[in-house]
Formats: sequence, structure tokens, C-alpha cells
Amino acid sequence: MTPKQIERIQFKIAKIRKELAADKKRWGGYYDDSRGLRYLPPELYLRIQDYSGALRYFNWFSKNFPDDSGYPVFLFEWAVTLFKKDRIKEAKAKIIQTDLVNTWIVPAFLEAENSRPPTKVFSNWQMPDVAEDMGYSKHDAELADFAEWLSDFVSSGEASEGNTGNIGV
Repeated sequence: MTPKQIERIQFKIAKIRKELAADKKRWGGYYDDSRGLRYLPPELYLRIQDYSGALRYFNWFSKNFPDDSGYPVFLFEWAVTLFKKDRIKEAKAKIIQTDLVNTWIVPAFLEAENSRPPTKVFSNWQMPDVAEDMGYSKHDAELADFAEWLSDFVSSGEASEGNTGNIGV
């Protein structure tokens, strides 16, 4: 990625953060981010490999949106960030949370067959389409270490200890 591309992405992040700040001001100290802008920065941070910035953003997110559970790809990006910042215990918990929200995400990333039987779908976020469209793969060069760790974590059985079922790979 060229310095100019990184600069453009940083500009996009700043623009989103300014819009979120304006939203808070507009609503008298509360956020009404009905457009979902709050979910966009993590992907941008990961694209430029700014894991410190992503972690700061996730800390801000959890402080300002404590009741928002996020959506599956957002949680997956959070797990990647935690792993890249050597917060392995938290990354494990976030992977388990991701899997509880959508059982297709981890197998799709690892390009493994989802071995669990189909579950009842209570939300559009639980569909396999979400995983297929997420845009991350074990073949991404910058995620190779994460993919290896995730594969080991899933195959160790440790992932199923905090989960209601096994992560399906």
C-alpha cells in the first residue's frame, strides 16, 4: 500500500470520527448512529495495519456503545486486533463471542467445512452469506499469523470450553 493510499484511509477514518462526534453533539450527548458509521473504522484500521489505532477505537466503541454487541465481522475484526496486540486471552473470548453470533465466520476464514448442524436462524447476521462476504481469508499475508493461531485455538478444543458447542471446523 502506498503512503498516499494510507493517507486516504486515515482521512476516511477521521471523517467518520468527526461525523460520529457531530452526531453526539446533535443528540445532546448521546449517539444515534442509525447509519451504522460506528462499524466502519475497524476494517479501515486493519487495511492499513494500524492495530494500535484499531484497539483505541474498540475501547472507545465499548465505552460509548456498551449495549451494542456489534455484528459478526466487526467482532471478528476486534479479535484480529486483540491478537495483533498480544492480548491473546481477550482474543480467545472475542472469537468465542464471534462464533456465538455467527457460526459460519471462523470456518469461512479458515476455509474449512462447518461441521455443525444448521441452527435456527434468529437474525440475518446468523446467515452463511455474512461469512462469505466478509473479505478476510487465511491467505491474507498480514493475517497469516492470526490464521495459524486461530486454527490451533479451534483444533485444541479450548474454543469449545467457553462455547455452547464446538467451533465448527
